[in-house]
Amino acid sequence: MATIKITQIKSVIDRSERQKRTVEALGLKKINHSVEVEANPAIIGMIRKVNHLVAVENI
Repeated sequence: MATIKITQIKSVIDRSERQKRTVEALGLKKINHSVEVEANPAIIGMIRKVNHLVAVENI
């Protein structure tokens, strides 16, 4: 699988609790924080649920 870089670009304030927990589960803590993770079906599904809050780059 490929490695991807996920960056939080918007705040989770005024978002549903489910979206907040998904962003936290991706390893993101605050705006402009980035993590590199292995792309797998679970991670890709989580990104789809919060794609309006994060930016994704292939590495």
